[in-house]
Formats: sequence, C-alpha cells, structure tokens
Amino acid sequence: MLKFPVDAPQKRVIKAFVNLGFVIVREKEHISMIRVSSTGTKTPLTMPNHSHIKTSTLRIICNQAGITREDFIEAYEKT
Repeated sequence: MLKFPVDAPQKRVIKAFVNLGFVIVREKEHISMIRVSSTGTKTPLTMPNHSHIKTSTLRIICNQAGITREDFIEAYEKT
C-alpha cells in the first residue's frame, strides 16, 4: 500500500490538488480550494496554511474531499 508523504511541502501539495482539478479560492490562515465537476457538483477542500503538511492532515483532507490515497500520491509524484 502506498503511503502519504511525511511533512510534505505545502507548495507541492497545492500543485497535486491543482493536478486533481482543484482551484484556490481563498488563502489566509487556511487555504480554501474547490473543484467543479462536469455535472456542476462542487467539492470543497480546506487545508492549513503551513509550510509543511503532516501525513495525518493529508489523510483527513483527502477523505473529506473524496480523493483516494492512490490518486493523491500519483498527482503528488507528478509535481
């Protein structure tokens, strides 16, 4: 089983989510992103605005946004 990266750099995590179709909506204490599907369904994603994102935080973000571990890791490795 693939594992989430440990203390992943924030910029690389954001690029991975952009590769998955998310767009940054707001960036303050937290970074808010959204993905709009072809049917018009909006999927929100919120993550802390830290320089590094912990493994447990990534897991929770992906679960809430409906992203599989494999999809995230594949997008993360492409960045």
